[in-house]
Amino acid sequence: MKRKKISTELEGSLWIQKSDRRYLGADRIALLERIDELGSMVKAAKALGISYKTAWDTVNTINNLADTALVERLTGGKGGGGTTLTPEGKKIVSQFRVIQEEHRKYLANLQERLGNIEGLEKFLGRISMRVSARNVFSGSVSKIIKGAVNAEVTLTLKGGAPLTATVTNGAVENLGLKEGMDAFAIIKASSIIIGTDLHDAKVSARNIFCGTVTKIVEGPVNTEVDVEIGGGNVVSAVITHASATTLGLKTGAHACALFKASSVILGVS
Repeated sequence: MKRKKISTELEGSLWIQKSDRRYLGADRIALLERIDELGSMVKAAKALGISYKTAWDTVNTINNLADTALVERLTGGKGGGGTTLTPEGKKIVSQFRVIQEEHRKYLANLQERLGNIEGLEKFLGRISMRVSARNVFSGSVSKIIKGAVNAEVTLTLKGGAPLTATVTNGAVENLGLKEGMDAFAIIKASSIIIGTDLHDAKVSARNIFCGTVTKIVEGPVNTEVDVEIGGGNVVSAVITHASATTLGLKTGAHACALFKASSVILGVS
């Protein structure tokens, strides 16, 4: 039997980016639209067929990377609160849809001019990747101190909070890190320690961010804790259920997130 040839068509992912940092694509815009329409994270997640946890993880990433928060939580009221878009969030969604329509027209025209694009498709598939780490923050490199082997790199996040990473000198050179340039800090949720009443404590961890607990997801073994640290940044941590119980963590309470400089991975666009 003769195998039917499958045609290859040109498609593209449209992203909104600022200062060479991309943070909003079609899937995230769709989530923002559902939040705006339904006023509830639970309903928005259900409408898109994703879990409530995934929806909040996505929103935290969006707010972390945006200049100002695009989504905000509402408290109180007859319905007990909800979730809504900020004015900036509404504007971004509207702009994205206009650009997306023009993008579709552009791709249709480009498809005709390129002809066979199978080679291009394979190349793009090889170089694309996604990051599994829960915490991704954008900032500006404010200081680089080189040692014999390693370097200490400080990023200034939105809101002015400093985040310190320890990487090899080779990594600094390979990434082309320089003071004043934009970079990303990536930290696994399992590398973050949660504590309370740590303002006067002396610890060896270089990064200590204190703020408000915004979400707690309890499991039989582990508990996920989100701490809003200001500037629209949210740190997500995974700690044991026993630790969460001992700390007496509650939504709206004060808490601090700690992680070592060696637990931070740096990246650039």
